[in-house]
Amino acid sequence: MNAQNIAIVGATGAVGVEILRVLERRNFPVASLKLLASARSVGKTLEFKGKTWPVEELTADAFKGVDIAFFSAGATRSREFVPAAKAAGAVVIDNSSAFRMDPNTPLVVPEVNAGDLAQHKGVIANPNCTAAILATAVWPIHQAAGIKRIVVATYQSASGAGAAAMQELEDQVRQYGEGKEITRSVFPHQIAFNVFSHNTKVAENGYNEEENKVVEEMRKMFHMPDLPITPTCIRVPVLRAHSEAITLELEKPLSPAEARALLEKAPGVKVVDDAAANHFPMPLEASGDLDIHVGRIRRDLSNPNGLVLFAAGDQLLKGAAWNAVQIAEELAKPARAQAAE
Repeated sequence: MNAQNIAIVGATGAVGVEILRVLERRNFPVASLKLLASARSVGKTLEFKGKTWPVEELTADAFKGVDIAFFSAGATRSREFVPAAKAAGAVVIDNSSAFRMDPNTPLVVPEVNAGDLAQHKGVIANPNCTAAILATAVWPIHQAAGIKRIVVATYQSASGAGAAAMQELEDQVRQYGEGKEITRSVFPHQIAFNVFSHNTKVAENGYNEEENKVVEEMRKMFHMPDLPITPTCIRVPVLRAHSEAITLELEKPLSPAEARALLEKAPGVKVVDDAAANHFPMPLEASGDLDIHVGRIRRDLSNPNGLVLFAAGDQLLKGAAWNAVQIAEELAKPARAQAAE
């Protein structure tokens, strides 16, 4: 890969820190590095490859000489500063919802639709974490048997709401154990020892924002604008890694053994499917892993063309930072870099 001048916007946030770790973990060829955040983070430092790097203030002038800019500071910041990054010549990989449904912006999970990167006009959108995990898990099955319909229930960790939400879960567990009053500020309900409907606004169609994102983004990535999808998104008291119970209606029958064989060869997937030991995907084991864990692969007893599976994936990795770095790796490949010139 060609060495790249990198900027990370939102570098001190949960996803920004993970992007830095993944760049190092992957030995990504970084020629230079800018860590950008709000003014209140200026003066902080982060470690990268044994060196201390200062956090600089995010301004419109911060992107001179940058090749790839990772944005992980929310949709408002992205809408404000992405135009400046583009004007400076950087390719933006945006983790927010700001550009995901823009018809001129590719929405990419590399295992699914890396070919869409060729259409970018300076901005590439990273999908919602739940959609990224779902897409990676079911794409190999779709290629083999064609998906007609998806029903999915998600069990989403605190990490999806950021570092403060993870801290709130830890604090509430501690408060519970010490017999103290349980306090909350990030979530609308107690997260410790509780589950509740995803904490986003419910739209007129009865689905919350998270559920509607899953529908819209899966349709876009799969290039299937009418794909029927019914999601139910739930918060659970898990620190990181989301889980998903997935029911697929297929165009043609696919046995569990055939599906298992496909998934075992699929990039970005790790099959965890030991019925004898009752060992299937768990967020605890998926945490820290770049791959999506997939198991509980079985027939849908109510549908001869149905297949049921369970998946778990690290929300901060495949659901955010790792997917973004994967996109950067694709961009940094010599063939792609030459095509972009």
